[in-house]
Amino acid sequence: MIFFFFGFLGGVLRGTMGVIKYTQSYKDVEIRPIYFSGTVIFSGFIGMLCAWIISDMGIAIMGIEELPLSFALIAGYAGGDFIENIFKIVIKKTDIFSFSKVVK
Repeated sequence: MIFFFFGFLGGVLRGTMGVIKYTQSYKDVEIRPIYFSGTVIFSGFIGMLCAWIISDMGIAIMGIEELPLSFALIAGYAGGDFIENIFKIVIKKTDIFSFSKVVK
């Protein structure tokens, strides 16, 4: 269970870094707490899902049967990044935040 928590944590880290990057890249950015929380929690669940998939694959890395928690953290971060980029390709926008402006 702690392996999945670290996957969740990796996803949360990815979501937080994405929002920070967005606020640093543009001027006059308003952070809405509900949107921010939703984005970070969703990223966490994506990270947990990625850690679960890696765990279920039963992969042994360098002869280690039980994967370290750091691997779940990395899988969660990378999984969130992967899903974000797929989303950008589907909506044909370079910025995931511009999609929320279109939906409004």
